[in-house]
Amino acid sequence: MQNILMIMETSSFLARNIAEQLEELNYNVELVDMDIHQISLKKDRYEAIFLYTESDTDVKAKELIFIRDKAIEENLPVFYIGEDAEYLQNIMPEYVLKSVFKRPIDVKVTAKIVDKYIKDYGKQEKKKILVVDDSGAMLRNVKGWLQDKYNVILANSGAMAIKYLATDRPDLVLLDYEMPVVDGRQVLEMIRTEMDFRDVPVIFLTSKNDRESILKVMELKPEGYLLKTMEPEKIVEEVDKFFTKQKMNMCKG
Repeated sequence: MQNILMIMETSSFLARNIAEQLEELNYNVELVDMDIHQISLKKDRYEAIFLYTESDTDVKAKELIFIRDKAIEENLPVFYIGEDAEYLQNIMPEYVLKSVFKRPIDVKVTAKIVDKYIKDYGKQEKKKILVVDDSGAMLRNVKGWLQDKYNVILANSGAMAIKYLATDRPDLVLLDYEMPVVDGRQVLEMIRTEMDFRDVPVIFLTSKNDRESILKVMELKPEGYLLKTMEPEKIVEEVDKFFTKQKMNMCKG
């Protein structure tokens, strides 16, 4: 049985009714107050967060930021019932906040929308990697090396990569250094300055191996620097190592 974490600003008959509908669809719904300490005690694996508010959400800014960070860290979709959607949308990026329901609502329809998203989302078990390179041949090669283990998205320019990041969030970006118009260093600078995706991990995959180029990008703190001349098996191994290390760090946290 899959778990949903329902976070309520106040105890609500409506929220509990939705929880009952989700339980009829074979979910285990855990109800918790909108309190950072209480939320932090919840350590189960969840498929989604359901957020319910009745008053202005700006009075709960600290709690909402904590919920946002939890959703981002655990890759959880957030569904929201409340009247202050605009404020919430300024806090939570689009890829996190999946649906906003304004009262009055049909609890059965709401539960089915959440159920459908979780079922569709659950099919995408593979980590999502965005590969950015102006070489079509290189893009095809990397996709071929990784696609058995990962969901691989391709971008043939820095501009295309930024456009994609504005609408969706990969688990990792493999980034070429030398590209026309917007090079890899500029792409990483843009990533690091955008609040919605500045924490997306980036590994360079490039032919540039001179000391000056490496030092220029290392100050932007990429997660790694791989050379295209490496054996494909080694590149895949390094990507595997990154996700293994990431998982271990999350468990420790």
